[in-house]
Amino acid sequence: MGLIVRIRKRFSFLFKWFFKKDRMKIGIYGPPNAGKTTLANRILRDWTGDVMGAVSNIPHETRRARLREGVKIEVDGKSVVLDIVDTPGLATKIDFHEFMKFNLSEEEAKRRAKEATEGVIEAIKWLDDLDGVLLVMDATEDPFTQINVTIVGNIEARGLPLLIVANKIDLPNASPARLKAAFPQHPVVPASALKGLNIDSLYKSIAERFG
Repeated sequence: MGLIVRIRKRFSFLFKWFFKKDRMKIGIYGPPNAGKTTLANRILRDWTGDVMGAVSNIPHETRRARLREGVKIEVDGKSVVLDIVDTPGLATKIDFHEFMKFNLSEEEAKRRAKEATEGVIEAIKWLDDLDGVLLVMDATEDPFTQINVTIVGNIEARGLPLLIVANKIDLPNASPARLKAAFPQHPVVPASALKGLNIDSLYKSIAERFG
C-alpha cells in the first residue's frame, strides 16, 4: 500500500506541471514571528487593498490557516494569480510558559499553546494541497535551526517550488547572506515586509517562480 501511495503522489505532482493551473495555491510558511502575516498583509494591501489578519509581538498570533483567493501579481509583463494561505508559525516545541511572559493568564496561555500546537499540525497538512511555498525567515537570526531545516526538507520531499524570503532587512543586524549560504539550493530574496524594502524584487521573483 505504501508503494501505491508514493506512486500516486509522484504522478499527482507530474500532473500539476503538465497541466498548468490558471492560479497557484501558495503557502506562506516559517517560524513564529518571522513576519509571515506581515508579508501576507503587504502582498494583499499592494495588490487588493485588503489585509490578511492581525499581527502581534506575541508568538503564534496566527493559530489557524487563512486563505485569500485570486490575488493577481503583475510585474514586468509577467503575471500570476495566487490563492495565498497564511499558515501558523512552525515550532518543534510550544510551552505555555512562553505565553505567560507576555502577561497572559495561565488559563489563556494554556489555551493559546493548545491552539498553536493544533495550528502547526494544520500547517503541515496544508503542504499536501499546495503548488508552492514562500518560506519566510528572520534574516537577523541563525538560519540553521531545527525547524528551518525540517520544513525545507518537507517541502523538498514534496517537490514543491520554494522561494525563501530573508525578511527584516530593515534591522541593522540582518544578514541575508547567511540564509543564502545555509540554503544555496533555493532562491533567496531579501526584503522587509514591514517597511516594503526590496518588495518589488520579491514580487518579480514570485511571478517568475510561481507563474
